[in-house]
Amino acid sequence: MTLRNLSPLKMRLQVTPYILLSILLLVGFSNFAAASTELFMQSLAEKVVEAEAEKTTVVSGKEGWLFFAPELRSMSVGQFWGEAARKVSQASTPEFTDPIPAILDFKAQLDSAGISLIFVPIPAKATIYPEMISEHGTVTTRTDEHHQEFYDILRKHGVNVLDLTPLFLQNRFTDAGPVYCKQDTHWSGQGCVLAAGAIAKAIGAPAWAAETPKHNTKIETRTVEITGDLWNALGDQNLQKEHLRLTYVGENIGASWRASPVVLLGDSHNLVFHAGGDMHAQGAGLPDHLAYQLGFPVDVVAVRGSGATPSRLSLFRRRDKMKGKRVVVWCLSVREFTEGQGWRKVPVIQYPAN
Repeated sequence: MTLRNLSPLKMRLQVTPYILLSILLLVGFSNFAAASTELFMQSLAEKVVEAEAEKTTVVSGKEGWLFFAPELRSMSVGQFWGEAARKVSQASTPEFTDPIPAILDFKAQLDSAGISLIFVPIPAKATIYPEMISEHGTVTTRTDEHHQEFYDILRKHGVNVLDLTPLFLQNRFTDAGPVYCKQDTHWSGQGCVLAAGAIAKAIGAPAWAAETPKHNTKIETRTVEITGDLWNALGDQNLQKEHLRLTYVGENIGASWRASPVVLLGDSHNLVFHAGGDMHAQGAGLPDHLAYQLGFPVDVVAVRGSGATPSRLSLFRRRDKMKGKRVVVWCLSVREFTEGQGWRKVPVIQYPAN
């Protein structure tokens, strides 16, 4: 007998057990995933407490991986917007603790000038490599549920959020190497390459991009030794320094171009492997690879430290109302949500005349 021959009541009796089993399995998995995430976050919070007691910002993980204690703290505090922001933010001024008003205000200013905003929060290292910091770490489910909820809120307000987490999880370990430095707070050269491709895809192929003069250039890959900031902070001279594979973009196409229609705004993730010196290299960072993807240089407005308010203050000081700009790519670490100087509204475009 087939289901076609059964009465509606008999069909329900036949089908319900299968549906019920599926529901139970889903609920069970959901509860297990939630419990696993909670244990993971608790373990991070404990490591932060230990680091603070030892007066260090470095937390050692497995297989030589080093993690930044403030970043682990930012992951473990839970909700960081709305009323909760004042409880968990490290910003000294209470009214600047919630990121949402400042982000929406900046978007509104850009909208008024016909400029698009692409908001690119950089995932925490422990989100991509959770098993390297905690025995409760797993990549079977995403551990950054509060970040996902936050991004959904921004999207409901019309913000174009580019979440790199799925892309980075997919490319955690490839022949090109990990997407984060093991001994530095920043992403790796491979992380820069992946991010540049995703950002270029988000920008697309608008008419103004086609009209912008293009540069033809070549790329070259080399392996280099870096002195990571976490390696320095750890102070263990017996720990072998990290070697990274970097892809260099030739002909200086990555040099900042003030007249570029694309602004790359944010923190030192936009400077690492690009600015040289303590940023390890030149010509192999996000600005370089984004320029390579687009075919023309970008206008780099990045600061060492907080990319939330100080970077927008740099735009404000130009006093040009961002004339000629088409897209702002606001790229900064997720730890900025709680560990930076706060989120002030900055009148980058709509400011009163003196």
